[in-house]
Amino acid sequence: MKIAIMQPYFLPYIGYFQLIKAVDKFIFYDDVNYINRGWINRNRILMNGDAHYITVHQRQASQNKLINQIEILDNRNKIKKTFLNAYGKAPYFKDVWVILEMILEFETTKISALAEFSVMQVCKYLGMDTSFEKSSEKYAETAGLKKENRLIAICNANRASDYINPIGGMELYDKKTFRDDGINLSFLKTKKITYRQFGGDFVENLSIVDVMMFNAREEIIKMLDLYSLE
Repeated sequence: MKIAIMQPYFLPYIGYFQLIKAVDKFIFYDDVNYINRGWINRNRILMNGDAHYITVHQRQASQNKLINQIEILDNRNKIKKTFLNAYGKAPYFKDVWVILEMILEFETTKISALAEFSVMQVCKYLGMDTSFEKSSEKYAETAGLKKENRLIAICNANRASDYINPIGGMELYDKKTFRDDGINLSFLKTKKITYRQFGGDFVENLSIVDVMMFNAREEIIKMLDLYSLE
C-alpha cells in the first residue's frame, strides 16, 4: 500500500492532487499545529492577468492550535463573487461553478472540514478513487510522537510499503530512517505544466480551480501524471 499524509489545504494546486493520485490512501493531517500564512485557508487564482489570493477568514487562528480547532469567520459569499469575477468567461466555467458552489455552501464552522471537502469534491470531479482518512479520527494514539516517527507509525498501522511526500520534504525526512522500518520514502516533484489561460503570460502554481477553468477534465487527468518520484 502507498500512503501520503498532508495537512488539509483549501483548493490546493495541482501537485497536491498528483500526490493523491499517486497513492492508495491519503490521510488529512488535521490534528497537527496550524500554519500561519500557509495554504490551509487560502490559495491563489488568476485575476486580471496576475495571481490573486482568495482567503477564508478565520477566528483567532494561531500556530498554538491544531488545524481542526480553527473556526471560520464566514466570508464565503465574497469568495464566490471573486471566483465569478475572475473566471466568469473561462471556457469551463459552467462545469466548475457547480463544484465551487457545492464547496462554498458546505455547512461547517471549521477550516479543516472545508478544506478537506474542497479536496474531495475536486477528486470526485476528476474521477479519482483514492481513499481518505483523518489523522484525528484514525491515528489519534500516535499524536505524541515526533514528526517523522508519527508518519512511520501511521504507515506501519496500514502495513504500507511506500510513503510519498511532496518534494519540499527532502529537507525534513531521511530515506534511511523510513527504510529501517521497511518503508520506501519517495518525494513527488511536479513537472512543468502550462496551458492557455486568458491569452496573457502564463501564471503558474495557482489553485486547481485555475486548471479546471481552462482545461477539459480529460486533459487535467493527463496532467495528474506529470510528475517524477525522487
